[in-house]
Amino acid sequence: MMDEDYFYSIERQRTTTIKIKHSVFVCTLEYVESIAKAKEFISRISKENKTATHNCWAYILGEKGELFHSSDAGEPSGTAGKPMLNTLKKHQMTQIAAVVTRYFGGVKLGVRGLMDAYSESVRQTIEMNKLRKLTQTIFLMIQLSYGVNDTVISLLKSRQVKILNTDYTDRVVHKIEIEKRVYPKVESLLLEYQSQGKLNFQVVS
Repeated sequence: MMDEDYFYSIERQRTTTIKIKHSVFVCTLEYVESIAKAKEFISRISKENKTATHNCWAYILGEKGELFHSSDAGEPSGTAGKPMLNTLKKHQMTQIAAVVTRYFGGVKLGVRGLMDAYSESVRQTIEMNKLRKLTQTIFLMIQLSYGVNDTVISLLKSRQVKILNTDYTDRVVHKIEIEKRVYPKVESLLLEYQSQGKLNFQVVS
């Protein structure tokens, strides 16, 4: 079950093939970071399958999937690109491009049949392997006294903060990674301790 607070993508290119009434549908998914990369991928797959009847596509980009586009590539309007796009959206995906290559098998599928075929092709490819959860993170450097270290670290860990490394000198210095969505709560906690002179922290790259 998907977590609605997150968006998903894939680690590496994946492909599946399904056959429906003699037509072959080959779906290829790729992680992309920009419109240029999406178009480059779509162009490459289309060229690799230039003898196919259709190379329909869809992509979604942006931190919250706010940029998207699709094409029926010669199939009847609304029967390919949109169903593909809707399937990607249903799985809360972004930074993703999909191409479904169709080799016509001589039997017409009709509007509903095409919509189902293209969406099913994408669905099977999405679900063939685990998806990559996309998270935006912030890095912090925290300096604190030994006396409050255990208390602060316990509070941070309860907020799903990841400690990347620690140095022990006259004070304890932690480099931590935190999800952007929970940072305001952690910042509030750290500011409270900082105002008491018990620690110092700063955002780092």
